[in-house]
Amino acid sequence: MDSSHTTPAFDIRGLSKVYRTEAGEVHALRGVDLQIAKGETLVLLGPSGSGKSTLLNILGGLDRASSGSARFHDLELTTASDRELTRYRRASVGFIFQFFNLVPSLTARENVALITEISRDPMPPEEALARVGLAERLDHFPAQLSGGEQQRVAVARAIAKRPELLFCDEPTGSLDSESGVRVLEAIAEVTAAVGATTMIVSHNTSIGAMADRVIRFRDGQITEVAANPRKTAPREMAW
Repeated sequence: MDSSHTTPAFDIRGLSKVYRTEAGEVHALRGVDLQIAKGETLVLLGPSGSGKSTLLNILGGLDRASSGSARFHDLELTTASDRELTRYRRASVGFIFQFFNLVPSLTARENVALITEISRDPMPPEEALARVGLAERLDHFPAQLSGGEQQRVAVARAIAKRPELLFCDEPTGSLDSESGVRVLEAIAEVTAAVGATTMIVSHNTSIGAMADRVIRFRDGQITEVAANPRKTAPREMAW
């Protein structure tokens, strides 16, 4: 790991999440400990229900832990107020989900502008779309774009606020392999461009090759943390 990855972004200790249902308690996270460096790219792998998306949602300020600590710089996420979490999400976090969540009545440019209008120091929508290879598609509506292109609009929307954190939950889950590669290329490029700390949740073990570290989950616990001696470009990965 190079010297840019020595400053801590997250310090996570004993993090647990319990959901209470009619059938009883579901332990989604069981005492997770993890330190994440600023500018690092992590890929979280594991079966459905293993806890990887729950961790992403807690670190993204979308869900709250049941116990433990998750500190982002000086902000303790587990005890932050709703207002503090809203401010944190707005200022620091870009989200990319499996489903693109684009507004169908807005063009690509307008979908990205929704974020830039509420950000402190955004890049122009045109620049964000150019970074993901869609400079020629600014005025196209989602229905005029392929699935991979729609997901790249979602990537542009996430990075237009120059987020410190980029959280991607199954970003290629609904795409064919070629479209998936292009989306991962866009994520890798913009991560480098804005210096974001990036976490990618996936079922696809091949994606782990593009990470600084691969974190494997099972039954709400981390079972393995493996560093990549050499990161692989998405185009070079075996799918």
